[in-house]
Amino acid sequence: MNNSERKEVILVDTSDLEIGRMEKLEAHQKGLLHRAFSVFVFNRSNQLLLQRRAMGKYHSEDLWTNTCCSHPEPGESITDAAKRRLMEEMGFTCELHTSFSFIYHVALDNGLEEHELDHIVFGISDETPVLNPVEASDYTWKTLDEIRIEMAEFPEKYTSWFKIILNEHFEQLSDALKLIV
Repeated sequence: MNNSERKEVILVDTSDLEIGRMEKLEAHQKGLLHRAFSVFVFNRSNQLLLQRRAMGKYHSEDLWTNTCCSHPEPGESITDAAKRRLMEEMGFTCELHTSFSFIYHVALDNGLEEHELDHIVFGISDETPVLNPVEASDYTWKTLDEIRIEMAEFPEKYTSWFKIILNEHFEQLSDALKLIV
């Protein structure tokens, strides 16, 4: 387990009010609702930067997902946390904007659960990622339509939260993208 997996997450109620803190793995074992974020970086051709999660991640390893995602540290804003993780995982940063949030609860591999109040964060960049191999093993740029077509054919290749975002929040995602392009 790497150092980032030992950090605390912020437990929240359904209104995103902090109600406590817990070690990250324990929160995922117990399926407790906690604050998270998912970053979506698009290039000027309206393609989303996807990452393939590294082998050895404590869940959802080797699956394709949005640009990066994680949990803010106590006292850290969503935007600051998103910029930090974008640099740690993908080796660059850009201007980021929060958009919408939603709650989801799914069972993962290894007996873990994701129960997150997930804040969606957007950015625009044409930077070439410099992957942190502990976090990501590959990347690609694809349009949302290309991703949805492939996801429908091969859903097992994608993380559960990314499928939820694209399948259940596509209109919100598209509307948010229009605001930043």
